[in-house]
Amino acid sequence: MTAQLTVVAAPASPASVAKDLPRECAFRVDCELVYETDGPTDFVFLLHALDKGEQRVAGESIDFHARTPFHVFADPTQGHRFTRVHLESGSLRLLYRALVRKRIPARDTDAPEHAIHDLPDHVLHNLAPTRYCESDLLGRAAYKLFGELPPGHGRVQAIADWIHDNIEYAIGSTGPTTTAREVFVQRAGVCRDFAHLGVTFCRALNIPARLAVGYARFEEPPPDFHAMFEAWLGHRWVLFDPTRLSPVDELVRIASGRDAKDVAFATLFGPARMLSMNPRVEAVGSGSIGA
Repeated sequence: MTAQLTVVAAPASPASVAKDLPRECAFRVDCELVYETDGPTDFVFLLHALDKGEQRVAGESIDFHARTPFHVFADPTQGHRFTRVHLESGSLRLLYRALVRKRIPARDTDAPEHAIHDLPDHVLHNLAPTRYCESDLLGRAAYKLFGELPPGHGRVQAIADWIHDNIEYAIGSTGPTTTAREVFVQRAGVCRDFAHLGVTFCRALNIPARLAVGYARFEEPPPDFHAMFEAWLGHRWVLFDPTRLSPVDELVRIASGRDAKDVAFATLFGPARMLSMNPRVEAVGSGSIGA
C-alpha cells in the first residue's frame, strides 16, 4: 500500500541576518524500518521530512509491504506529520523516500541573546524545564561554566564545545529514560543526550532552546536518526551539534520539540519489536543564491 504526495517548492524568505550569500541544497532521503509483531499493534511514526519555512519537500512516498490500514495527519501548529498504522500481527516493513530542498542561510556568529520581555510568545515555553531537560536542577552548574561569558551566539557555541569536549559519545551508555542531569553526572551519552544537555544549559541561562531531530549524513555510528539542539538567537532558531558527527546545515529536519518525548520517530502500542532500522540521506545538489 503506497501513499504519494508531490509538493511544489515555495520560495523561501530571506535570512534575517547574513554575512555571506545563502545556499540552497537538495537531499534525497531513503528510510527503511522493519518490525515484527506478536499481536495487535498500533504504530505512530514521525518520519516525514518537515515541509515548512526554509525546508520544502519536492516529492515523497511512503510504502508498507503489508496490507494494513494507515493514514497521515499533520500537527496544525508545528506542521509535523505523523503516520498511524494498525497491524493485527506479523511483520511490517516501512519505506519512506523523499526529495527535500533546503535554503541554508549564512550563519551569523554575532547573533545576540534576547531579554525575556523581548521574546515572542511562541518561544516562551522553551525556557521551562522538562522531563529530560532539568534546567532548574543544573542552573548552578550552567552559571558556573558559562555565566561569565558574553551573551550571544558565542556563549551557546561554548556550551556546544564544552559538551563535545567533556561528554563521551558512547553507544549503549544511556537509555530512553536518561535525563540531561544524569548525562552531566556520568559524562557519557549519545546524540539525543548531547542535545538534551545543550538545551538544559541554555534554558538555565534564560536562552530559549529546543531539540531538533532529522536525517543526517555521518559515517560513524551506523545510520540512525540524529538529534541536535537549537537556541533562539538574533530572532531566529539557530542549530548546534555538540557531537560534531554531521554538518549542522545538512540536517534534514523531521521535527522539533521541547525534548525527546515530543519527537520520537516511532511510538508503539502492542507486542512489537524492531528488527532493523536504516535511515539514510544524501546530498544531490547545492549552490549559492545570488543577492
